[in-house]
Amino acid sequence: MTSRERQEQHELETLSPIATKSVQTLGRQTPVPKCDMRTEFQKDRDRITHSKAFRRLMHKTQVFISPEGDHYRTRLTHTLEVAQIARTIARALRLNEDLTEAIALGHDLGHTPFGHTGEDALDMLLPGGFRHNEQSARVVEILENEGRGLNLTREVVDGILNHRTVCSPATPEGCVVQISDKIAYMNHDVDDAIRAKILGPGDLPQYVSALLGPTPSARIDFLARNLVEHSQNSTKISLSPDVAKIMQELRAFLSANVYANQLLHQKERLKISTMLQLMYNHYESNPELLPPNLTTADYIAGMTDRFAMKRFNEIFMPMAWEV
Repeated sequence: MTSRERQEQHELETLSPIATKSVQTLGRQTPVPKCDMRTEFQKDRDRITHSKAFRRLMHKTQVFISPEGDHYRTRLTHTLEVAQIARTIARALRLNEDLTEAIALGHDLGHTPFGHTGEDALDMLLPGGFRHNEQSARVVEILENEGRGLNLTREVVDGILNHRTVCSPATPEGCVVQISDKIAYMNHDVDDAIRAKILGPGDLPQYVSALLGPTPSARIDFLARNLVEHSQNSTKISLSPDVAKIMQELRAFLSANVYANQLLHQKERLKISTMLQLMYNHYESNPELLPPNLTTADYIAGMTDRFAMKRFNEIFMPMAWEV
């Protein structure tokens, strides 16, 4: 019996009845030989972490544009926090940790540069709008690996595509990532907003601190425990109704007091929107300048913050004359 087969047997014997078992995967678009050491979902995790799109996350803004400081979150650190929270919850619920981790590591691969501002800008520019979850699925299905995609299992692609609140993941592991994403960003965005002096330590609504806890670590612990306790005897993965309501209110608070301000630099938001609009129009008018097999939206969404600024300067800023 191979290492993979032993792991698959262990899953069948120990995981929850509602967990997604590796041997029960719906498979890949293109079948490939099985690995002797890794399960199918472990292979997906490795394919994601070795992808170019994953490496670019380290230079993509999470919320704050070009922050002056090394301790603000990036898309990469956010992704790792989501994976850690999601694996802890999946383990407690006896779900498939490898599937959960793969979905978490891939869920934001399609995010734009410059955080919310960049996504809003592309959403306004594209005729059908822009949704980062759909772009993330496009990255793993088509764009990565020189246009061949990563050929992930259907369960991982589904979890990536459906991690937004308005979506419904097909697996309980996808549901865990969907909620873990919110647990992570709502708490670390508060932490970063306090670091940026947009919020003071006492600015959170009192009912939020009273129920969820006074610190990010306390709130994450409370929310993870609530999710486990409310889901462990159910076929549905969810927070308790009262806690889910508080989470919605916290999201509304952050939207009004953090995401809409972004260091109170509205001029910076306008600069970024204008920059992406100019680049979008430039590449739409000159498609021969795009890399092979990429649309304008693919190219811009895949840029890191610094690469976008570099490209903008090359296109629109005059170069110094050589004497």
